Amino acid sequence: MLPDTVEMSDGSRRIGVFGGTFDPIHVAHVVSAVEARRALCLDRVVFVPAGDPWQKRGSVSAAAADRLAMVRAAINGIAGLEVSPVEIERDGPSYTYQTLEAMSAPGRDLFLIVGADVAATMHTWVGVEHLPGLATLVVVDRAGEQPPAERLPAGWPCQRVAIPRLDVSSTDLRARAGRGWPLDGLVPPGVVRVIVERGLYRS
Repeated sequence: MLPDTVEMSDGSRRIGVFGGTFDPIHVAHVVSAVEARRALCLDRVVFVPAGDPWQKRGSVSAAAADRLAMVRAAINGIAGLEVSPVEIERDGPSYTYQTLEAMSAPGRDLFLIVGADVAATMHTWVGVEHLPGLATLVVVDRAGEQPPAERLPAGWPCQRVAIPRLDVSSTDLRARAGRGWPLDGLVPPGVVRVIVERGLYRS
């Protein structure tokens, strides 16, 4: 079943699942979700912040609760975008195949949304062999960029969605925030407020 934060009374059947650390979430993340929803006629896209991103241990700056708050602030008021705390509420490492299993249901089609850079590393994920049976893969390409080579399970259905080239990354944003530089225009306004109010990414 879907997490309690996602109401299904409207009969939604095509669900995008967009996971990540979102440390912090930025405008390219939001654009990716909005464009994937439009291009693939998804009923909604659910952001799933990682609770314990095992491949990034030691490099995640903001606590899970803060990252969840930033995602909620980023998508507030945007039609068709929602957030689920399912991985944050789960004990142990965050494995995508477990999240997709929890969100699966008869008659529901799941679409796993990832960036091209993430797609190139998915062969290292725990349980990657389970993913083709759980969701269609959606790879988001930034216009003008050459996507890295992918090593995906054979026969996995894959769709590609192009978005405008937005040269923004969470790593650079953390550095800017640490220097006290403004983040306006690079992250949604609500995220700026959360970062300031909670004192995130200060050096």
